[in-house]
Amino acid sequence: MENFRTNFIKTLSLTLLLLFTISCKSQIKKGEVVTFKTNIKDDATATVLKRILDANKNPISEIKFEKGTYHFYPDKGLEKFAYISNHCDLMVNTPFPLENFKNLTINGQGSNFIFHGVMIPFFIENSENITVKNLSIDWSETFHSEGLIVANDEKNKTFDMQISNEYPYEIRDEQIYFIKEYYEHSLGQSILYDPIRKAIAFNTEKYTNITNVKKNKVSNGVKKINYKYTYDERAPEYKNIGRESKTRVEELKPGLVRINGHSKKLPPIGMILTMKGEQGFNRVSPAFRVNHTKGFNGTNVTIFHAGGMGIIAENSSDLVLDNFNITPSKGRMVSTTADATHFVGCSGKVILKNSTFENQLDDALNVHGTYQKIEDILGNDKIGVRMMHHQQKGFVIGQPNETLGLVRLEDSFFSYANLTIKNIEYINSRYQIITFNEKLPSALKIGDLIENLDGYPELLVQNCKIQNNRARGLLISNPKTTLIENNFFSTEMEAILIPVESGHWFESGNAANVIIRNNVFQDNQHSGFNRGVIRFATDDDNKNIAFKNIEISNNTFNQFDNLILQITNTNGLKFTGNTITNSGTFPQLYPENSAITIKASKNIIFKNNIYKGKSTKIIETDNEKQSTFN
Repeated sequence: MENFRTNFIKTLSLTLLLLFTISCKSQIKKGEVVTFKTNIKDDATATVLKRILDANKNPISEIKFEKGTYHFYPDKGLEKFAYISNHCDLMVNTPFPLENFKNLTINGQGSNFIFHGVMIPFFIENSENITVKNLSIDWSETFHSEGLIVANDEKNKTFDMQISNEYPYEIRDEQIYFIKEYYEHSLGQSILYDPIRKAIAFNTEKYTNITNVKKNKVSNGVKKINYKYTYDERAPEYKNIGRESKTRVEELKPGLVRINGHSKKLPPIGMILTMKGEQGFNRVSPAFRVNHTKGFNGTNVTIFHAGGMGIIAENSSDLVLDNFNITPSKGRMVSTTADATHFVGCSGKVILKNSTFENQLDDALNVHGTYQKIEDILGNDKIGVRMMHHQQKGFVIGQPNETLGLVRLEDSFFSYANLTIKNIEYINSRYQIITFNEKLPSALKIGDLIENLDGYPELLVQNCKIQNNRARGLLISNPKTTLIENNFFSTEMEAILIPVESGHWFESGNAANVIIRNNVFQDNQHSGFNRGVIRFATDDDNKNIAFKNIEISNNTFNQFDNLILQITNTNGLKFTGNTITNSGTFPQLYPENSAITIKASKNIIFKNNIYKGKSTKIIETDNEKQSTFN
């Protein structure tokens, strides 16, 4: 009887628990599928924003758009201040403030989103499992301008530029300014495009940047100014000290201007000069900003233009871009005015596959952490650190219990001690105080650097086309694992740069465990720099090992010039099964170069390669034991 009573009570309890659970679940609101119709197409900002801001009360699982073209204006967008890595720090405006969202899909269903002025289309923060798919992003008016070179005069050092009505301008104090709906820019940073190839012009470094500034003639007492703390000479608030305008612009007739005072060779007739304004002021509208987010998928997305990067992701994890394309529209030479994709302090997996990145004005991909400088030792477990580059302002280097490495680059590119974060006190955009769970090592010194050893991803770049852009293809500072396979590269600078950039950008990460295989490299490094197609480089002039465990295999290098591979500060590199040929596409710029250079490196192996290039000496090395190529 007692057993029966006990079993009955257990059964009743389980039944009541089950009924309670079902009741609770029935009270949880399931996310709504929201569909926007084309009746909001003339300016969708207010309607879309209102529903997103209401999501706390009325959750959303998916936002769909009836297929069409939707315009977004900033006038009714959400405004907030943001520090964004490698961009300007500014009041941002967005119709899609996706903050603290979970499991949300935005499906454009083939729609085109046209933005106007300084906006960030997708502003994603502190969220999980966000998907954006089946849409394109463009701007009504671009953040750059283009002009066709129609004449040049070597005697008077002038050239004439024809500017279409797509790029309205005015001239003030003999300087040209391009006027947009909500934005303007000066001539500023510039580069030549070849309209026939729709790519960066061959040997453009002879002609650009247009030399806009020179050392000023008059100053009084400026050099006596004493800065107590380190200051960033290239930051916007300092960059114009000691400089004045050099070039002068005059209008010959509407749409035709003459540039006077350029110091380099005059741009050839028929080339297109692209201009995007002054560095430090010209990165204001990335298409995607992803910050402190776990899980982001960009699928079947095309970005035709952005006033900055296609996507900038910071302190986020598990990011997948599949058929995520950067390409220009409307016959323009330029897509995004900065990198196609950029990942800072990201972890988990970062995957780029089946995508095209072309005609952007910076790298297709940049992956790195940050170095921050130790300015104060504040106790036995506490330091004060400074953000060294002005486009790192506001960046928080880690979260509690993540591991920071202490680095002294003159001794080693690897950390000499590791500590875990207890907390970070944000004082201002340049200065933060970090308390650790452990005591500081006695070897620590003011001036040492820190980096987040947990802030690097497993990286995959697969089946992508990277071409016609300014700067590099891939810039990899990643000590975890990197696989680069089955891609096509044709870039004006390095196809792949593997650096330690500690001197100016303070971008951390000494690469290891990198596989580069089954790729095609076609006429890279054609803008005039004397560098390799794949290059390892450090900002610090020493012989310390920075890079480890590299495999470059079964690739095809069809290159107009000689230099293919520059190896430095590397321990363990295998170059196997690769084919090197001379394309003959352009005249050689550096025929004296070898195909491969090796410095301060060891355990470099060449095996089963085919060389059909023009160099009379394949390998140039500081270690004759590594001079055999086969």
